[in-house]
Amino acid sequence: MKNNELDFILREGEGQFIEFKEGGLVKGLSREIVAFANASGGRIFLGIRDDNKIKGIKITNELKSKIQTLARVCDPPINIRLEEFEGVLVIDVNEGENKPYSCKEGFYMRIGPNSQKMKRDEVISLIKTSGEIVFDELITETKTYDRELLKKFLKKAGTKQEITNSTLLNLGVVDKKGFLTNAGILFFKKTPSKYIRNATLTCVRYKGDSKVKVIDRKDFVEDLVSQVEQAVEFVKRNTRLEYEIKGLYRKEIPEYPIEAVREIILNSVMHRDYLQKGANVQIDIFDDKLVVTNLGGLIKPLTKEKLGSLAVRRNPLIADLFHRIHLVEKMGSGIKRVREECVKHGNISFEIETDGYFIATFRLLRNVDRYLDRKTTQKTTQKTTQKTTRKTTQKILELLKKNPTYSRADMAKKLEKITEEGIKYHLKKLKEKGLLKRVGPDKGGHWEVMNNGG
Repeated sequence: MKNNELDFILREGEGQFIEFKEGGLVKGLSREIVAFANASGGRIFLGIRDDNKIKGIKITNELKSKIQTLARVCDPPINIRLEEFEGVLVIDVNEGENKPYSCKEGFYMRIGPNSQKMKRDEVISLIKTSGEIVFDELITETKTYDRELLKKFLKKAGTKQEITNSTLLNLGVVDKKGFLTNAGILFFKKTPSKYIRNATLTCVRYKGDSKVKVIDRKDFVEDLVSQVEQAVEFVKRNTRLEYEIKGLYRKEIPEYPIEAVREIILNSVMHRDYLQKGANVQIDIFDDKLVVTNLGGLIKPLTKEKLGSLAVRRNPLIADLFHRIHLVEKMGSGIKRVREECVKHGNISFEIETDGYFIATFRLLRNVDRYLDRKTTQKTTQKTTQKTTRKTTQKILELLKKNPTYSRADMAKKLEKITEEGIKYHLKKLKEKGLLKRVGPDKGGHWEVMNNGG
């Protein structure tokens, strides 16, 4: 290892293939070895603090012997290589050929910058796929890459390191012979769709609420980072912008929460099943909704209910590269942030469908309070909005006092100018405020208006 390579690693920090430990025989070292062997391999640097600074350790034959023993007592044994460099001991762990591996604490898997303990179903799934390599890590027959794209990537990552022969190797996008992985093609070739047929993101704006009349369409075939950035700009260009004036200041309010839309586009590009042919990641914009479709169902043990809390990566190298340029903040928390952004925006419902595919829908809440007429509400004051909201919620409470079994459809008919989606929105707010309670199931149950609800 050379100084410039270690400097690059220190600048980049921990990730899918790198782990730092301050001491020598630290607690959990065998877990890290097992996690790398169960994933795609990696290196553990002993003598480097969490703040990416070299502390150094005393390297002795006894220490190296004990570390080798830790690897040998794993089940099955794991072959490792040790390398010394300026007070730092590097443990090089290859991807295992006999997965899954375990240590006395259990089975572990490297996911991004963390080593996570595997559950029973995850272990079974790994056994079933033992010997297979995930799509983004497959080696291609291509060595050439776009140097400017790599420069832009390193700049986004906050790295000023000059490009050397080991730069791509440290990013995990080439093998030792210099051949690009699929992830390398997707990030560092100008038109990856020439090599990977499904590496395209399609955006379409329709007139109305059906796929009949196309107003605007664009197929993005550039590198993945450019695809995400251009798709977000397409959404901005094809959706409306409102203005809220408070005193001397004007605040722009996009029709959709842009950060939430960006997160879903990123999610779709990262989790795309590129091995499946016949469909691109697609963004469809209608008058009443925005839909992002990705051909790639949830990976075990991930379920619809666990979205936003559990990190499972179909393409871990792609996810790691996005994480390096700060487009992915926390592994597994993206969906949670999307929901929070939609609630903050106030005019959006967010839905997910998963069944061998992944469809995320941002739906405009029509006819809800100040969104009854989007053109005239630009001039509506906040005070008027709050007054309208109080009137609407009071009418709902009065209806439910008279007939606690009313459905959302019943209430929408009674109130005329508010949709079922609007009723759903207000019922949720009333329950959050403790003014309304649901008793029993959706079918066969009833509503109970609390005393403080009037």
